[in-house]
Amino acid sequence: MAVTPSKDYKRKEREQRKREKRMARDAAKAEKIEALRVAEEEAEMATAEKLLEDTKKKEEEEFEAELEAERASKTGA
Repeated sequence: MAVTPSKDYKRKEREQRKREKRMARDAAKAEKIEALRVAEEEAEMATAEKLLEDTKKKEEEEFEAELEAERASKTGA
């Protein structure tokens, strides 16, 4: 006589599959959220670097202008 699995066993298997699917969805959501967070941080870093670069460039231009003004005043005096 063959033994067939009980309905309780089938129910447990079905519930286990549902748990595994839910865990996979949750993991995918967590990965997506992490990827978005990393992208935001990279964008913030790029913005900060651009701002720092622009500030340095402006300071250098101001310094060059002052230097030119000093040279012009020395040659004119």
